[in-house]
Amino acid sequence: MLQFPQEEPDFQVALSTSLVLIGFDGVDLQVLLARSTRAPFEGALFLPSRYLNRDDELMLSARRMFEQLFSYDDPSMIEQLQAFGKVFRHPGGRVVNIAHYALVSKDDFQASQWDQHDMQWVPYSKIPDLAFDHNEIVQYAKERLKRRVKRRPVGFRLLPEEFTLGQLQTLYETTLGKTFDKRNFRKKLFKTTLLIDLEKNADGKGSGQHKGSQLFSFNKDKYEKMKLEGYDFLF
Repeated sequence: MLQFPQEEPDFQVALSTSLVLIGFDGVDLQVLLARSTRAPFEGALFLPSRYLNRDDELMLSARRMFEQLFSYDDPSMIEQLQAFGKVFRHPGGRVVNIAHYALVSKDDFQASQWDQHDMQWVPYSKIPDLAFDHNEIVQYAKERLKRRVKRRPVGFRLLPEEFTLGQLQTLYETTLGKTFDKRNFRKKLFKTTLLIDLEKNADGKGSGQHKGSQLFSFNKDKYEKMKLEGYDFLF
C-alpha cells in the first residue's frame, strides 16, 4: 500500500548537478569537459559538476557554477534537463544528478582556473567514454538542443557577433545531424527577418569564415521576441 509521507524516509541520498556546456568554434559544436583526479575514474573526462548542499537551490547552483567557469552570469542560456538517478550510477553511494545545459559563445573561451582541472573543449561528434553516466547526460542534452533549435533561435547564441551564412548552416547541420541544400536553407533563414546584412565581408581570419563571405548579425529585438514566442523553422 502506498504511504505518504513515508514513515521513515531515507535522507542518505546525495544530490549533484552537472553542466553540459555547448560551444561553437565556427566549424564544429563542442562540449566542455574536465579531467577527473579521483579513483575509480582517475584520468577520465567528465562534465563540470558539483555536489549540492541541503540549502542549495538547483538553478542557482547551476548558474553559480556557470559564473565560476565563465566569469559572468546569463540565466537565459541555462536550462534544466532532468534527473539521472540510476541506483549504481556513482561508485561512492546513491547520488541523484539534476543536470543542466547551457549554450556558450566561444568568445568567452576560457577562465583562469581551467588549467587546474584540465578543462578542454571536445568536438560534439568525438565525445569519449566519460565518467559516471555522463555520456547519457550529454546525449540527452543533444536531443534537447535538437528540439530547441527548431522552435527557438537559440543557435544564434552560439555564434560570434558577426558571422557568415556558412557558419550558420554548419551550426544547424551539426546540431540536427543533417545536410541542407544551401539555397533552400538560406531562403528559409531570410524569411525569419532575423538576419541583418552588415554590408561587409569576412577577412578570413575568423574560424570557419571564408575570406570574402558576407557578414551578418541578428536583429536583437526580433531575436528576443522570437526567443519567447517560438517559431517553426522546419527542414
